[in-house]
Amino acid sequence: MRFSPARLVRGALSLVLAGAVARCSAALQGRATTCNGHAELCAKSYGNVSFVGAHNSYAVGVNNLAVNQDHDVTQQLTDGIRLLQMQAHNLSGVVQLCHSSCLLYNGGTLEAYLTKVKTWMDANPNDVVTLLIVNINNLAASQYGAVFAKVGLDKLSYTPTAAPMAASAWPTLGAMIDAGTRLVTFLDNAADPAAVPYLVDEFTNIWETPFDVTDPAFDCSINRTKGDTGSQMYLINHFLDKIVFGNPAPDVDKANVTNAVEGSGALGVQVGTCVAQYGRAPNFLLVDFYEYGGGSVFQVAATINGVTYSPTTPIATPVTSSASSSTTSSKSNTALSLFEFASRSQGIAYLFIGLSIMLGASSVFEFI
Repeated sequence: MRFSPARLVRGALSLVLAGAVARCSAALQGRATTCNGHAELCAKSYGNVSFVGAHNSYAVGVNNLAVNQDHDVTQQLTDGIRLLQMQAHNLSGVVQLCHSSCLLYNGGTLEAYLTKVKTWMDANPNDVVTLLIVNINNLAASQYGAVFAKVGLDKLSYTPTAAPMAASAWPTLGAMIDAGTRLVTFLDNAADPAAVPYLVDEFTNIWETPFDVTDPAFDCSINRTKGDTGSQMYLINHFLDKIVFGNPAPDVDKANVTNAVEGSGALGVQVGTCVAQYGRAPNFLLVDFYEYGGGSVFQVAATINGVTYSPTTPIATPVTSSASSSTTSSKSNTALSLFEFASRSQGIAYLFIGLSIMLGASSVFEFI
């Protein structure tokens, strides 16, 4: 059979148009095909998915007991972190991310941090991300709302349809992505739905296990909540501390074990304990130094979510010396600069001597 050039052109145009119609139809129906890296997660409710979280995600550095992560927020998100926890302070009217005190560790402004989050989310439109802000100075929700609006994250933010939202009432990841509202932000106090509806009260929607844990036999007891724990989502604080000069500090030396899939004190073991106790998996797995274990924390979450963890590129590796990588925090951080040439043990001693003078010896660290 022979075809004229005109007939061939008409046929090619028909195929192009058919493909375009199909793509438009899918877009109009709002069907995401990949959600947080997996097609299988598109149909799952946000309240029925487990996300790996970075504890004190802004507190980045080496040779400093005030840090909880080796790599900055952009690298964290790139590697698979989908919950970013932070502690916000008021420093001369500016919302600043500090660890207990801005004299101890100042991680920069909330605006600079959220700008990085916005840039990453713009480049990754098929991912749902969660923020958890510890509002240490009880700042008004409107103060946070102004920062979100300035960087453009207000337009990406999801507003719950009820207060509180039961775990089973949340929309699917696919629906959130299709609607363009794929950022969920929780405030641990001072949420004000009338002023900023997308800043969600944490403890009426989420309960947490204990924090500042020094016993590697992590349990699943309920530590903080203001709601019905039977219907709430829940978060496990799976980061191990050690006591230094009477205060808890991150036990990075055991991070490979703490973040592991199995073994005594492992993340996977605590998850199994919680599933056995409550009949459902935790929604958020909050960890220190997430890259220790070579991706084991993401493997645990993938198993819970019923998907396969198979990254196309390796995640970042631990930063174990004072030599900074391109993904660690800058030397503008005062605490990091003071200790970048000191050993970890020397840094501890100097840190606590200085803090004892500045803050008093009663309580140096507050991690959550």
